Amino acid sequence: MGVLGLLLLWLQLCALTRASYKLWVPNTDFDDATNWSQNRTPCAGAAVQFPADKMVSVLVREGHSISDMLLPLDGELVLASGAGFSAKDPSSNLDCSTGASALFLDPDRFSWHDPHLWRTGDAARGLFSVDAERVPCRHDDVVFPSNASFRVGLGPGVGTVRVYSVRALGQTFTRDEDLAAFLASRAGRLRFHGFGALSVGPDACDDPSGCVCGNAEVLPWICAALLQPLGGRCPQAACQDALRPEGQCCDLCGAIVSLTHGPTFDIERYRARLLHTFLALPQYQGLQMAVSKVPRQPRLREGAGEKSDTDIQVVLVETGPVTGGAGRLARALLADIAEHGEALGVLSAIVRESGASVGGGPVAVLYAPGLAGGVAALLLLLLALLAGALLLQSTGRLRWRRRGEAAPAASGAPLGFHNPVFYMDSAEALPAPQPDVRSSSRSYFVNPLFDEAEAEA
Repeated sequence: MGVLGLLLLWLQLCALTRASYKLWVPNTDFDDATNWSQNRTPCAGAAVQFPADKMVSVLVREGHSISDMLLPLDGELVLASGAGFSAKDPSSNLDCSTGASALFLDPDRFSWHDPHLWRTGDAARGLFSVDAERVPCRHDDVVFPSNASFRVGLGPGVGTVRVYSVRALGQTFTRDEDLAAFLASRAGRLRFHGFGALSVGPDACDDPSGCVCGNAEVLPWICAALLQPLGGRCPQAACQDALRPEGQCCDLCGAIVSLTHGPTFDIERYRARLLHTFLALPQYQGLQMAVSKVPRQPRLREGAGEKSDTDIQVVLVETGPVTGGAGRLARALLADIAEHGEALGVLSAIVRESGASVGGGPVAVLYAPGLAGGVAALLLLLLALLAGALLLQSTGRLRWRRRGEAAPAASGAPLGFHNPVFYMDSAEALPAPQPDVRSSSRSYFVNPLFDEAEAEA
């Protein structure tokens, strides 16, 4: 079995153990035009120059004729079968008659935290990952190409980069001792640099409901690398009240569905259900979806009353003009949860949509145990209070006054009435929900009957 067959077998084993893997994309190959200053490989008879103060390993796949070569102080040229160099007069080739040297670009320009430089091995059409999960998460297997040279910057050293395993140069590292020995070797120093530390650990994701990525601390570096080509600023979203999902660097147009899950929830099964049952429909073409487990936001944790500190985040994005398709799909998912939530292991759902009026997108809780009866009871209570208020107003015991009108002088008996919904004991009072400072959407909804039902469950 060849190297490719072994790699495919290893990737299949990763899939069976619910592991995700990230593939490193860029290389430092001599024959890759993107590694040269003129965006082309050196022509016959050209002078070749490598950065003198950089360490680099360069794979050469073909034969090249050059006039001279300036090598780095520390590096290596790895010659594939049939590759080599020969001397040639530059005047014999018109393309090289200008005398300009072909400059090999800085090999240290590739950063581990740049989402552009990674590819998810199990990506499917219509699916995407939030920015924090586009680089390796702590439960991921990391694969570097075995048929190419590469160099990776591990960052400024603000923390240890931790993943489940690393595969490089035909070896798979699952223990810190073995990985540390490789990184300290000359082969490791030629391929990994920077003050950051790389570590592997036994934290495999064996939870069917999924695992939190764990890149929240390095998200500023991820966003800095992602936005560097744009001058460090996010592009303007093409909608009002744009949303910013957990783990995303910039606002986007679409909808976010946050699911509170139970012990029977299976994230892979639910992702497949969304992909094949909903996203494949013609009316949802042009939408993209991301499904992942994220830390629960504080205001949602207060409102849900659940012991779990995580949610399942479903992000729906409109890739073309904003037509409201993401909002329609979000409402379809809520209807599906209302009907099949118990079988899917979903306890409740909250949706936020972009494109609402200035001041915030709507938030709705559609499915929760006992919610339908609670809503009916609340409506009956409000009708009873309204009827009582009209009766009191007709008898003169309840009055309204316009804004700015002076309040009447206090008399012996207080005016007004007792509202059993909002006047509760301090021990039972609901905490005031806080607005989400990461999103332009400021509206929220908390159902007190749902909270009380959850507290008694």
